[in-house]
Amino acid sequence: MKKLIVAASILASCAAGASAADLGATPYRPVSPMIAATYDWSGFYWGANGGWGSSRNCWDLVTPAGTLIAAEGCHNATGGVAGGQLGYRVQSYAWVFGFEAQGDWVGLKGSRVSNSFFLSVPGDVTNRSRIDAVALFTGQVGYAWGSTLFYVKGGLAVTTARYNDIVTATGLIAATASDTRAGGAIGAGLEYGFFPGWSVAVEYDHLFMGSRNLSFSSLGIIPGPSTAGSTVVIDRIRQDVDLITARVNYTFGGPSIAKY
Repeated sequence: MKKLIVAASILASCAAGASAADLGATPYRPVSPMIAATYDWSGFYWGANGGWGSSRNCWDLVTPAGTLIAAEGCHNATGGVAGGQLGYRVQSYAWVFGFEAQGDWVGLKGSRVSNSFFLSVPGDVTNRSRIDAVALFTGQVGYAWGSTLFYVKGGLAVTTARYNDIVTATGLIAATASDTRAGGAIGAGLEYGFFPGWSVAVEYDHLFMGSRNLSFSSLGIIPGPSTAGSTVVIDRIRQDVDLITARVNYTFGGPSIAKY
């Protein structure tokens, strides 16, 4: 019995020694620290945008003094939007502040038959609106989660537009007016940095362009005493614009930064 106990002890000692030798032979592998990359939104940037727009235009027939005679009706002018933007941002922790100038060529067109103004019978005049260009000068405040940025913006908006009174039956332009007006703009966007310096975004903007009284000049085809260049009618036109655009930006000096 004693011999069996001694033999078992010897075997156990040998097994423990072998295990220790195996553990000693295992190479040491240091654990690498986790690296999280964050996107730096600071710097000057420029880019391009494109999308869709809609303008709500409400026409009122008024006197030269601006007194309402009758409401002619409202219509939407819709179409494509394309242009570019240039701005600057600075990031402080997760907060991002900046300003931007944006210019777009737009083709927002729409029309409807006038409810009140007509040449001889109701419905023979159609009001048409066309917005040709939009400019925005805005400040931005945003909050960043690494390479994702949500921001709001607000500031000045400028639109350039043309308006026509058209003979409904023939499509000929009877009188025309144009204006460039300033108003306010608010908007919001979501932007994602997909590569050092490069980002894509989706943005919505609403433009409050207010009302203006416009004198329509005859083109000489209106029956009666009106001659080419004379004022045929005065309309107060109220305008709002909505823009939805996709954007691509490149930021100068805004690479990804490694944080441990």
